[in-house]
Amino acid sequence: MTGPAVNDEDREFEHSPLSGSFTRGDIEVDVEIYRFAGTQDHWQLAVVALGGGSTQWEQTFATEAEAYAAFLVMVDADGLDTFTRARPAGRH
Repeated sequence: MTGPAVNDEDREFEHSPLSGSFTRGDIEVDVEIYRFAGTQDHWQLAVVALGGGSTQWEQTFATEAEAYAAFLVMVDADGLDTFTRARPAGRH
């Protein structure tokens, strides 16, 4: 027998210290690296453009440093404005 189901919306998140604002030039985004609090789950990565819109990675990361490195790779390859351009909703 299992315990009561926990609704993911009701769970608390642990945010990495690597989360926060990232600015390059005149573009600023919020980098969110997080997992469910009290777990050893892999880290999730999302980038929120301050003007609206967000990008969520489907991939999870064993460490918060790996998640941040994936963000930097995308910034170096496509530029920070890749997170602010209009595009269809979706996940990376």
